[in-house]
Amino acid sequence: MYRKIFSRPHLSGAAALAALMTLALPGRADEAPLGVLATVGMIGDLAQTVAGSCAEVTTLLGSGTDPHAHSATPRDVAAIAAAELVFYVDRALEERLADVLDRMRDRVPTVGLLATAFDAADLLEDPAEPGLTDPHVWMDAARWSAIVPVIADAIAAQRPLCAPALAAAAEDLTAQLAALHDWVGAAIASIPEGQRLLITAHDAFGYFADAYGMEASEAIEGISTAAEASIGDILEVADFIVGNAVPAVFVETTVNPRTIEALVAEVRSRGHDVVIGGELFSDAMGDAGTAESTYIGMMRANTVTITEALGGTLPDWPEALGPWAVAWGVAP
Repeated sequence: MYRKIFSRPHLSGAAALAALMTLALPGRADEAPLGVLATVGMIGDLAQTVAGSCAEVTTLLGSGTDPHAHSATPRDVAAIAAAELVFYVDRALEERLADVLDRMRDRVPTVGLLATAFDAADLLEDPAEPGLTDPHVWMDAARWSAIVPVIADAIAAQRPLCAPALAAAAEDLTAQLAALHDWVGAAIASIPEGQRLLITAHDAFGYFADAYGMEASEAIEGISTAAEASIGDILEVADFIVGNAVPAVFVETTVNPRTIEALVAEVRSRGHDVVIGGELFSDAMGDAGTAESTYIGMMRANTVTITEALGGTLPDWPEALGPWAVAWGVAP
């Protein structure tokens, strides 16, 4: 389930970047690449693509790591302190890292992308807690592309001679994400009406449903994975599956599959043959070195899994993303 949010006050993109520039030290393009830290891969991959040789981007939380539940380790604190620029999503995602990021803010230029790149009207709210933000914006490629120019401007603040290259890379990446967005939309539109029903372990796919025309998005756990699902949560989703003849449900790479397995067992006990349609990337991307370790690859993999499990047909891969497919050895 998903609803628009008009929520907390936050700095506009211009104001936030102006504040960032007051922390940024003057830089030269012929210095060593800027040391950038991204909390999650959905930021880190795009940041490195935009930065090119102007920055070296490190991602703090790798594949399979749940950012909602991850507490800062001494190594994390050292990595944040050593960075020259930090990007994160929002306290609603990096729940247990947020206090550390706040403490470091006066020492390390830090950009919270939900507050900086988006207006309140762009965001959805937590359906279980109205007024709280759903942070999973990357599930909509068009919305998520709003972080690209913010990343470029933040790096340019410290490497000003890189600004033209950063702007050109940002423009190119934004065009690629537009092509990706259209492809995902066409794939989901191919799923027969009445079957565009997305059932997952936790409520990370509201933006996906909103952007691409899913008829419903239901989950056992809420926006955050901090609280475990109850028997009542499983029974409620089971009612929905049986009542709507949902053919498939999905596990996630960062959530223990036992809740989905319990859901499937409950549904089958009622005489409805639901299957686990595959594994989705929600709060983390794939293993390093795989196509799914890129944002485009993550979105492609999720779309393929959902479309095929729910009875749709994949459209031709967009020409604009042909170079990405060749680079990663992915058949168009």
